Amino acid sequence: MKSRKEQLITDIENLLNRYEGIKPTHIDPSLLQFLDENTLISIIESLLRQQEKTNETNIEWLEQFKTY
Repeated sequence: MKSRKEQLITDIENLLNRYEGIKPTHIDPSLLQFLDENTLISIIESLLRQQEKTNETNIEWLEQFKTY
């Protein structure tokens, strides 16, 4: 069973690897051992905000092609 920090690192990897056609990102857990859970959660929140903002921008861009 994974520790909480290991699961958070896996969640970060999954968020970074959501898009097809990109080289998969793998994070060496030993590099992140100095980060606490709150910092890892903050990274996840930041990635989610960035993806949400990207989706909103894409929707705005696609709206210009709609015909009403």
